[in-house]
Amino acid sequence: MTDLIVFSVATNKYAVNIENVQRIVQATTLTNIPNSHEYIDGMMSYEDKVIKVVNFRKLIHLETFEEELLELFLSLKKGHVDWVSALKSSLETGVAFTKTLDPHACGLGKWIDSFTAYDDEVIDILNQLSEFHKQLHSTGAMALDVYKEDKEKALVVLNEDINSIYHNTMASLDKFINEFELVANSLQKFIIYDDEGALFAVKVDTIEDIAHIDDDSFVNKSEESESSDFLELEGVLDLDSTLINVIKTIELPK
Repeated sequence: MTDLIVFSVATNKYAVNIENVQRIVQATTLTNIPNSHEYIDGMMSYEDKVIKVVNFRKLIHLETFEEELLELFLSLKKGHVDWVSALKSSLETGVAFTKTLDPHACGLGKWIDSFTAYDDEVIDILNQLSEFHKQLHSTGAMALDVYKEDKEKALVVLNEDINSIYHNTMASLDKFINEFELVANSLQKFIIYDDEGALFAVKVDTIEDIAHIDDDSFVNKSEESESSDFLELEGVLDLDSTLINVIKTIELPK
């Protein structure tokens, strides 16, 4: 029986032997290391030591979490530019409004509902964004109802109330974009990894679970383990119909 820490990176799931894990901590701002390996994000203080931090996404040649998060924010922003544009068209021309009025059903709303923050500054930005976003959808719904009886009054709501709330919503989302590194740190985790006494941290997206497995649980385990740069895999585990790449070793890039 082996105990594994299961974590996610993008859409992939990996697991590392719990014997190699000293601790799991919240990601934080790092100190840059000049001329360090491209896979190393920086260094951090851990107990009485200074240790390096390896970015797991870079080990497996994916874009960084920060890059992916920035792309997401820009996409969510564009989604509400389109939303207000469609609402404006409906109120001015009478064309049917086909986008959602439910603040929990749009892309931004789904992201807000799924987002969990631990940093107080991030929580404040999130709460502000959530409130403006709800106001935007509810005021849009009100304007469409008013339009049925009074088009000119509905246009006043659009030009005064909705435009103001929209700009506040975009300003709050811009705060996330400006602080995307802080937001990324509030989501990611550091696995303090022990490689035969050599300590370093591995930055991952999220920690999923602790799995207890038997050796025969592997659906693919070859005598020659799959290797990729500084990462060596032991095999693939089928855990509740989810395929998980089991890590044999992680090596610290020099």
